[in-house]
Amino acid sequence: MTSNQPPDLTGHLGPAPFRFAPSRETLTSPAFSLPFKVLALALVLGLAVWAYQLYGLQMAQSEHLWIWAAWGIMAYTVGHLLLGQTRLTAQTLEQTWIWHKKVELRDLAYVKLIRVPGLDTVIAPRLYARTLMGKFTVIYACDPKMIEEFKRLATELQAFRQMR
Repeated sequence: MTSNQPPDLTGHLGPAPFRFAPSRETLTSPAFSLPFKVLALALVLGLAVWAYQLYGLQMAQSEHLWIWAAWGIMAYTVGHLLLGQTRLTAQTLEQTWIWHKKVELRDLAYVKLIRVPGLDTVIAPRLYARTLMGKFTVIYACDPKMIEEFKRLATELQAFRQMR
């Protein structure tokens, strides 16, 4: 008997990819809490005042340049810290930052939520994620709903990988 249908190769494509369904279609969270952002902003502004006061000292022009260059890098980092957002969908986990971090959920091999309970406002909770190819990414989030989704993601991924 011959058939015009292509052969079924689904058993030869390897294991099924990991699938995760967030509680909402798209879940977003600030990457860092408001107290953490205020602390970072206060630090960079305090350093600007300190750098400005150094102008009163008899320093060479090149020394001023290095101080302001270092401050500029810190200010750039804090600017991204203030605007950073974390987004979770059924396909990806992403964070806007100095560079855009993105992990495909189907490629996850391992995740671990790292946090200091009670200090989430000053020590940002983070999800350490490693892909099947060995690439790792750290994603920050401060919203309790996102933290709960991180916990559920870790539990479901661990159960999925143990079945394989």
